[in-house]
Amino acid sequence: MSAEKIIQTLQKKQYRPIYWLEGEEEYFIDKVIQYAEHNILTEAEAGFNLTVFYGKDAEWADIINACRKYPMFSDKQVVILKEAQQMRDITKLEPYIDNPLSSTLFFVAYKEKKVDGRSKLAKTLKEKGELLSTKKMYDNQLPDWTNEMIRSKNLLITPKALHLLVEHIGNDLSRIENEVEKITINLKDRKEINEDDIEKYVGVSKEYNPFELQNAVAYRDLAKAMKIVQYFEANPKAAPIQLILPALYNLFSKTYMIFGQKATDERTIATNIGVNPFFVKDYITCAKNYQYNGIEQALLLLHHYNLKSVGVGSQGTSDASLLKEMMAKMMGQFR
Repeated sequence: MSAEKIIQTLQKKQYRPIYWLEGEEEYFIDKVIQYAEHNILTEAEAGFNLTVFYGKDAEWADIINACRKYPMFSDKQVVILKEAQQMRDITKLEPYIDNPLSSTLFFVAYKEKKVDGRSKLAKTLKEKGELLSTKKMYDNQLPDWTNEMIRSKNLLITPKALHLLVEHIGNDLSRIENEVEKITINLKDRKEINEDDIEKYVGVSKEYNPFELQNAVAYRDLAKAMKIVQYFEANPKAAPIQLILPALYNLFSKTYMIFGQKATDERTIATNIGVNPFFVKDYITCAKNYQYNGIEQALLLLHHYNLKSVGVGSQGTSDASLLKEMMAKMMGQFR
């Protein structure tokens, strides 16, 4: 069951005695824990019936004793164990998990780790409670997730603004949502987020960013590419080389896939290579501008300069100098 569905069942007061939330993606774990802490009980009920432990300082006996108490002035109590991965002897909670009290809702946030699926604890959790196992979202899933999250707030976002937001922040779901919340406050009566909003409230230049550099490379516009790299040189935090090289690799690896496509319509090509239909023309243009051999050579250059960026065969050369050199070779050599 997903975090969203768990929250939906909690809203309907369809409770399980144990909620074990584990894995790499803290965002979904935090969402359930936040709901459990602030929404299941009323403010008056929480004073008597909400207990929060932290794994580093918690003793297993104290947690079990808390879980075995009966609620006061309420039909439920909530016990939350945060940062459970830091707790010693966490397996000693097994006897309670195997025989939980129906009036207690016990939430465990076991971040960055997962219970061994072959263990007795895992089997007990699946039988007695709700087990949410999370993993980091793939980068190619971020645009769709972000778009859906924004839609859930009854808002829209332009394709370019979405791309800028996701490329700038990367795989940090909590930060993406926080930035959207910040933008939402400033939208006033508008219902669509555009690239101007991303520039103003998130701090991403709509002219000088990895997406615009990627676009300049696709269209073989060396002058524009050099101008953007010069901006990055003057503003090192705007786009470090560790962000730029993967973006360019994504451009050329997706473009490389076009040569194996039998489809000719843009929407089908976009689906097959995994890009937004709004941007597929850029990839098709890139394929025409570089041709098959040029794309292969560009990918080899990216690998070569990625090694240089970490000091292999190029000690002391600035990131900007490496990028300029690579751009000149990439766009000037292959015709």
